[in-house]
Amino acid sequence: MTLSLPDGREVRPGKVLCIGRNYVAHVIEMGGREGDEPVVFLKPSTALVADGGEVVIPRQSADVHHEVELVAVVGTAGKDIDPADALGHVAAYAVGLDMTARDLQAEAKKGGKPWSVAKGFDTFAPLGPLVDAVSVPDPQALDVTLTVDGEVRQHGSTSLMAFSVARIVAFLSSVFTLEEGDLIYTGTPEGVGPVHPGETLVATITGFPALTVTVRSQAASG
Repeated sequence: MTLSLPDGREVRPGKVLCIGRNYVAHVIEMGGREGDEPVVFLKPSTALVADGGEVVIPRQSADVHHEVELVAVVGTAGKDIDPADALGHVAAYAVGLDMTARDLQAEAKKGGKPWSVAKGFDTFAPLGPLVDAVSVPDPQALDVTLTVDGEVRQHGSTSLMAFSVARIVAFLSSVFTLEEGDLIYTGTPEGVGPVHPGETLVATITGFPALTVTVRSQAASG
């Protein structure tokens, strides 16, 4: 997928960096505990799918869940970024979905294994249209909502994040060099749940264009 940044630059996401357990209520519903540092995992760029696309439930999973998130798009590369300067490295925001094969994730957790397979299938990172960061004065004052076939399944506020976007950007840059086009999925509020073939998911954030995707089963494609 190629992204058009607000300043006209065309970039291809190199890294899809994701934050887990970033909303207290979601941590509780998943039976986890808050940590002192963000929980980080990565998805491949092949997981990306644009607005109007499809989420494909893979043959390997019988329990794929939705997780609606605020996504930050890196516009200025950096390493060891100071939290006070972190938002200046964000060129755009979008609403996104972190799809998760929950059954495979549960197996991985039991064995102390990474979540890469559970999180990384093709189409498991839907991404909505980009919004210029200039028009988002406070990324910690946004409402995040997901509906499935018109029914609200998730609703929360980015004000409830354990780690702010600025803190996330700074922390990630202490580990990885952030590059233009990198995507940061910042975590999901409570209410995650399964999706099924034929459903329509609509993810929204205050003032952002909506992200709409449909769900199908890989097996149904023949």
